[in-house]
Amino acid sequence: MSTDYIVANASLAGWGRKELSIAETEMPGLMALREEFGAAKPLKGARVAGCLHMTVQTAVLIQTLVDLGADVRWASCNIFSTQDQAAAAIAAAGVPVFAKK
Repeated sequence: MSTDYIVANASLAGWGRKELSIAETEMPGLMALREEFGAAKPLKGARVAGCLHMTVQTAVLIQTLVDLGADVRWASCNIFSTQDQAAAAIAAAGVPVFAKK
């Protein structure tokens, strides 16, 4: 795991990963993008910095960008909407994320 992150509790990553798995079933558009373009890595070389509510749905978006080849850094825009387990799961995946409630 990268050390370039600030999250409330890194031990929440397992719970966050389970929630991401559930959210993925509810986001067929992003899953279709991963399936169709994942191997081609069309975003390879792209650097994406995001500032959006850090929720499990946002984490699915972040993971999709990474799966498509992007180099991603993320910050939460609102501490009150931050889901700490989602931030921990993204940090555990090696994505620099700065989000805690």
